[in-house]
Amino acid sequence: MPQRALIEQRPWLLASLIVGISYWFAADSWVPGLYLILWKGAGVALLAVYAWVHHPVRDAHRIALVMALGSVGDMVLEVNFTGGAAAFFAGHIAAIALYLRHRRAELSAPDKVVAIALVLGIPALSYALTGKSDVAGYALLLGGMATAAFASDFPRNRVALGAATFAVSDLLIFARMGPLADSPVPHLLVWPLYYFGQFLVTVGVIGALRRKGEFTAY
Repeated sequence: MPQRALIEQRPWLLASLIVGISYWFAADSWVPGLYLILWKGAGVALLAVYAWVHHPVRDAHRIALVMALGSVGDMVLEVNFTGGAAAFFAGHIAAIALYLRHRRAELSAPDKVVAIALVLGIPALSYALTGKSDVAGYALLLGGMATAAFASDFPRNRVALGAATFAVSDLLIFARMGPLADSPVPHLLVWPLYYFGQFLVTVGVIGALRRKGEFTAY
């Protein structure tokens, strides 16, 4: 889509990209803490606004809810890790409910292998990285979310990929609690993997709903 059309028809999406990308550069800057927290939350919050405002159907509003909870989690994590995780926990439940409404008619044998690997492998790896059962419990739902996205009929090159990217971002956070505690890799990659994962999920779901004829507006 030409730049002019993106600005005119999808201003909230463009605003999200600007805020989400710029936050990565600003995270270690002189910006005061409170403003930086709001900046962090705004990127995914604008995805929620984009999904809600322009797409008057329930499933678009459901993905908007997922993004809104993600935005809350982004901000609360900065002051309370458990509270932020709770917001993401709720977001994963909402995402799973949406993906189950759009289950793929049939999964091939390789698809089933991938699904099992996701739902079991993500919590197992999370526990291996941290040795913490509460992290593994959260990761079980994270794996369920990624599996439900993969098993849905939403485009895998956007929605399933975005969900998997989100999961990798969380795994890097867990690795920062253990083997990568002194590594710069999680610090560099957690935010871009997370944000672009959420971006891919949002545009993938909205685009699929539009192609299904649920609405015609951008």
